[in-house]
Amino acid sequence: MSEVRPPRLFTKFFKWYCKAPLQESILGDLEEAFYTEVESKGQLIARWKYIWTILRFIRPGIVRSLEGTQKLNNYGMIKNNIKIGMRSILRNKVFSILNVTGLSVGLASCLLILIYVKNELSYDTFNANYDRTYRVIQHFGGRGSDLKNEILPTSEYQVWGNAPIAPALQEYYPQIESVFRFTSQFNWLVEYKGNRYQEKDVVFGDSTFYKVFSWDWLAGDAETALVRPSTIILTKKLAEKYFGNENPIGESLLMDGDELFEVTGVFEIPANSHFQVDAIISMSTFKGYRPEIFDAWGYVDFYTYFTLNEQANIHDLGEQIPDFLTKYYDTEYGYTFQFEALKDAYLNSDAGRQPGPVGSKNNIYLFISVAVFILLIACINFVNISTARSIDRAKEVAVRKTLGSRRSPLISQFLIESVLITFFAALVAVLMVSLGHGYLELFIGKQLSVDWLFSPVSLLIGLLLVLLLGVLAGLYPAFILSNYRPLQVLRGSFKNSSKGIWLRKTLVVLQFALSIMLLAGTAIVYQQLNYIRDYDKGFESEQILVIDYGGDYKVKRNIDFIKAELLKHSAVESVSVSRATPGDFFPNAGTTIETPNGEMLAKSPAIYEIDEDFIPTYDMHMVAGRNFSKSFPTDTTKALLVNEATAKLYGYSNPEDIVGKNFSQWGREGKVIGVVEDFNYVSLHSEVEPLALRYSIWWSTEKFSVKLKSTDLGSTLGELEAIWKEAVPSYPFNTYFNDMSFDNQYEADERFGIIFYSFSILAVFVACLGLFGLTIYTTNQRAKEIGIRKVLGASVQRIVTTLSFDFIKLYCIALLLAIPVAYWIMSTWLASFAYQTSIGWQVFGFAASITLAVSLLTMSFKTIGAAMSNPTKILKDE
Repeated sequence: MSEVRPPRLFTKFFKWYCKAPLQESILGDLEEAFYTEVESKGQLIARWKYIWTILRFIRPGIVRSLEGTQKLNNYGMIKNNIKIGMRSILRNKVFSILNVTGLSVGLASCLLILIYVKNELSYDTFNANYDRTYRVIQHFGGRGSDLKNEILPTSEYQVWGNAPIAPALQEYYPQIESVFRFTSQFNWLVEYKGNRYQEKDVVFGDSTFYKVFSWDWLAGDAETALVRPSTIILTKKLAEKYFGNENPIGESLLMDGDELFEVTGVFEIPANSHFQVDAIISMSTFKGYRPEIFDAWGYVDFYTYFTLNEQANIHDLGEQIPDFLTKYYDTEYGYTFQFEALKDAYLNSDAGRQPGPVGSKNNIYLFISVAVFILLIACINFVNISTARSIDRAKEVAVRKTLGSRRSPLISQFLIESVLITFFAALVAVLMVSLGHGYLELFIGKQLSVDWLFSPVSLLIGLLLVLLLGVLAGLYPAFILSNYRPLQVLRGSFKNSSKGIWLRKTLVVLQFALSIMLLAGTAIVYQQLNYIRDYDKGFESEQILVIDYGGDYKVKRNIDFIKAELLKHSAVESVSVSRATPGDFFPNAGTTIETPNGEMLAKSPAIYEIDEDFIPTYDMHMVAGRNFSKSFPTDTTKALLVNEATAKLYGYSNPEDIVGKNFSQWGREGKVIGVVEDFNYVSLHSEVEPLALRYSIWWSTEKFSVKLKSTDLGSTLGELEAIWKEAVPSYPFNTYFNDMSFDNQYEADERFGIIFYSFSILAVFVACLGLFGLTIYTTNQRAKEIGIRKVLGASVQRIVTTLSFDFIKLYCIALLLAIPVAYWIMSTWLASFAYQTSIGWQVFGFAASITLAVSLLTMSFKTIGAAMSNPTKILKDE
């Protein structure tokens, strides 16, 4: 670890400006205070206080003498300009507050969005071998051996694959350093000291995990933790859940009521990992249960990751895939695989069956656009108000020029004022970020690190950006103000420049356009989320209570008895048992079905294992053939249901035609007896995929689906829990409603929508601030015109209309510009959904109406007051 020391850059800066005789004593005190702060409050706070103290020491008594140069004069001039700038800011409180508020909201919004975007881009970067880590994505397509030489799109592959590819890769490719496999999640009933819990995020994993992933290792020996059978490592959260503050190493957990697992390690996966687990059981344990699957290339239940040595090139490995398949798995089934970089796993992968949730590049691009829009609107406000106020400061400029001031000092004066306003806005923005950071975490459901934002490097970059933003925002107004001719101004013949007027109009158009685009985007996001919620998924999920018993052996042995007990309750309409329910995890199955030309075609559709009550419980519809039935005993072993997508996959455009065809699947052979209407068993981000439904033997079940007809769900759940505890005293009553579970797939979309709404509202608020400022200025400039119009008999309504008409013309131009751009941006975003709402004129009508209404309401606060003012007070000096 590197030595802790004060920031060198600021130490050098202090030595540069401080008087030589004072340097040693002051630096000694500063360093002593720094190390004291490190011990008591940590390095980050100590560095921040060190920097702040050095900046506070910039004062006349400490700054070194600059005799013999012009620097002292420049220092004095800058000091004088800062004083004048502060006076000008305080003298024009309304405009200063509008500028600072607009800029601070814009900067705070950008910082919060930056925090979110940085977190999204940081996924998996904590790994030491981040740039050299890859994973295997596999294709089980049944399309023929020609796939060995064919590169399919990534969407045709899935991350979930077989077990034997891992040792085969390490044997075939000498460039591979380490390989790590882990399985999909398993449900376990964990017992410790009489307390029982159902844990869902438990996987089996190889002992090489620490060579591939740089997780935080907290206790135990990582090298040996998962070598032996019946060993388990826990996350810090799970370890504290069972053992509190005690050392868990060497302790044992009773798993599924009949096997003891020794705790050999405690770890923590960083929050910005693309997958999370709560515990890992040694892979040697799994091998002891089912050794045959570790040689089965067609069995799917593993995720495989590996690291390359520094000299290796992943493209070289990819080119050898056909030869690899010829050596290890030369089959006509059509199996193939590719490699995907770890850096693409979270944001750039469209492979199926991901081990965890993935991010969205489109959402990131949209947020970045919103940040740019808000900052642009804030800068437009500043430029507009500054140029509009140019007439008010014309006499000041004229007097200073008459007294001999050159143009460059005037430009410096106005730029310093701009930088001061930006600096104050930045301070307010930092305060807003510190207050809003917690709400942002709450909205998106993730921990967002902000320590990097207050590091010395980030602060220095921030100061430079504030300086740059202040200069850019104030550059045009500074040049306009400094260019006034004193003779014209002092004679009273000065008029505002037409160029300045056109600039303000152009910027107002841009501001209106950005606001309309944001509101239209907000409306489309809201409309799409509602569309997803209300879309007919093809099954009924409300009032269906799922009891998850994790495939517990004791429960499975008494399924019929438990079903009968649950059905005795008056609020229970039906009960079904299955391995999965809509929205849950499900496997794929190698399935061979007879095609229209009589050939047996092998594919790998998803599979549901269900009983005869599953389809009626979820109110699904048969479009051909029949459902499973107890009237046909052979249905349990020789019958198969498919959905419409599967019928099309095997060449049947008419679902009726696949009924009666032969099939072979997972050791069963028989006939297809029926076709279920397509239902969305996964997220609406994807189209309905092929699905086979087979009758579940008792040992392959994990869940009860209980259809309720009660309105008093609270008491009903209590009564069902009592029935469960009576029938199954050994297993906890773990339940959830299927509609809530299914909708959890859209949690990320819902959170995105909330954040997008919030920032859009902030953008419109900033735009209104600028519009309010311009309205104040315009009405002040036209005060005499308003007075004359009132004297001549103009009504309040007529005056308000006259004052608002110029803005309405600009608004109409902005509307024409905003609609096509907003349509293109949001069409791109909607493309990530397989089922998407249409973008109608109503969306833009809503955005246009809201923007116009808010704008008119904002202007009315000043225009109505001006129109109702007493004309004699305005014209008394004329």
